[in-house]
This record gives sequence, C-alpha cells and structure tokens, in this order.
Amino acid sequence: MPYLGHICLTGQGKDMYNAKITGIASYVPDYKLTNDELSQMVDTNDEWITTRVGIKERRILKGEGLGSSYMGKIAVDRLMESTGANRDEIDLVICATSNPDYRFPSTASIIAHKCELNHCYAYDIQAACAGFIVALQAATAYVRSGMYKKVVVVAAEMMSSMTNYEDRTTCPLFGDAAAAILLEPTEEPNVGVIDGVFHVDGEGLPHLVMKAGGSAYPASHATIDAHEHFVYQEGRAVYKHAVTDMLTSSLEVMARNRLTVDDIDWFVPHQANLRIIEAVGGRIGIAPEKVLVNIQYRGNTSAASIPLCLDENKDKLKKGDKIVLTAFGAGFTWGAMYLIWGI
Repeated sequence: MPYLGHICLTGQGKDMYNAKITGIASYVPDYKLTNDELSQMVDTNDEWITTRVGIKERRILKGEGLGSSYMGKIAVDRLMESTGANRDEIDLVICATSNPDYRFPSTASIIAHKCELNHCYAYDIQAACAGFIVALQAATAYVRSGMYKKVVVVAAEMMSSMTNYEDRTTCPLFGDAAAAILLEPTEEPNVGVIDGVFHVDGEGLPHLVMKAGGSAYPASHATIDAHEHFVYQEGRAVYKHAVTDMLTSSLEVMARNRLTVDDIDWFVPHQANLRIIEAVGGRIGIAPEKVLVNIQYRGNTSAASIPLCLDENKDKLKKGDKIVLTAFGAGFTWGAMYLIWGI
C-alpha cells in the first residue's frame, strides 16, 4: 500500500518521510513556429494540423550550439530563485531527456555545473515522453529513504533537434521546452507524491524510434542520407497504445488508492496529441475542465510536457489538490502517478 507523511521503519529506529514538490519552474524559447509557417515548409495547413493533433504553434530553440541544457539551466535557475533554495544544499539533479547535449557526459551534469550546484550528484534518465514521471518516482525514493533531502528533477527537451521538417506527419507535433521541480521531505500528512505505477513493453520499439545514431546503427553517410536520425513514428499504432496504456495506468493508480473521478481535482496527461488527451480523459470520465492542457501553444515537448503544463497552470492549483499524472513514450514505456499538491 502507498504511504503518506511520517512513517517509522519498524526495527530500524529511523523515520521515513514522504516527498513533496516544493517548487516548480519552466522555460520555453521565444521563437514561435506556427502552423502557417509549417505549411510553407511541408505539404500541410492549419486546418489539417489542428483537426488531427490540436496544435496551433510550438516553441523552437534557435542559436548555434544551444541544446537541451541551455533550456534546463534557465528552468533550474528560475526554480532556485522562486524557492529561495540554497544551491549548496541541492543533493541530486536528475535530468529526463531524449535529447541530451552529447552522448556523454550527462546533460544533468552540464546543467548542475551551469547552475553552480557544486555539491550535488547528477545523472540522466531516458524514458522518452514518460521521462518526467519516471525521474519523479526515482527522486521520491531517494527522499523517502533519507538518502537525499533536496532533489531537482529537470526535464529538458530540444525536440527540434530530432524532428524532420520534411516529414509532414511528425514535424507539426514537436516543440522545445524545459521544466524543473524541487522535491523535499515532508512530515505533513496527506501531502506529496503518494503512489506510482509503471510499465514497459519492448514490442513497441519499431513503432516509435530513432533508427540510427546509437550503437546498433552508428551514424554513417547511409543513415544520414536515409533520414534515420529523426523521430520515426507509426501514428496509428502509437495512438492506439497511448490511449489504452495511459487509460489503464491511470485507472490502476486510482484503484490502488481508492480514488473516484470525483476525488480527482486535476488530471495531467502527457501532451502528445489533443485527440489522445480527450480520449483518455473521456474514457476515465473526468470532467474536461479538470484536464490540464497546453498542447495548443506548446506542442509535444516530450518529457517536459507534464511539468511544463503544471507550471503554466500553477495558479489554478491549491494545496491539498489531488492530481493524477500519466505519460506514454517510446519503448513502449508508460505509467501514472498520484500526488497531493503541497505548495
């Protein structure tokens, strides 16, 4: 069973605390890539894009040598400033990204260095669009165990770096963004990250993948000529699995915690596609006004989408709100989390 608040570990003489989000911040680039501009690049139009995916514009990072860490650094700086956290007290930075600056070192280590977090450890998690909730689950375990007290989870995704702007089926989908949260221990009852369920199915590999650039198919003239260093997606298969898997994992975490749709204050799905969001929320039976959405103006920002959506809607959130998060990504990997807002 999931646990809340302040728990004594029997026989160990130690106290276990729950973990709660104590701050949140985000960053999106200034440049807006509109549907009208996309229609000048590929054979598409605003009506076609809006009808199929519900996106009007997306933000794109411009600038030589700028990558995911650039956005992540700004998001984390904003987090430090808004919370007043002491940078020397940050114990760990976990970066969720599918678009690291380099194959190595980790993007988390770059962000930590740029943000002058000089006394922390840092590493990346790669769980595609589900990366934020996977990283949040890991961060929660660190805090609950007492190993770390202040953990930053940052999702930073320069999706434009892996988008083929000659492919009309995928280029309207993706945008660039970063968002970060601070996770700390709490003794408050009924506040914090309560529970999470996660699944993976490697059968999904051929349906959503970057075909080349890894150790299986290293970069070569042939892979570059074949456009294999961009997102490849089989839309119908991904749509079907995304709806089914986010639905079932959300229902699973709700059942584990005896939650009805009336108990949930906010439902925050990965912002992949407006049709997917509406299908999942509708099948669960959650009122549309309880579903947080920003995909119209941000596009699919992969792992950054959930914390970005939370941050951009934080004025709606109040302490004690019960929130279900759910995400689906390449792998396939998917899951859902239940948390009680603590800010």
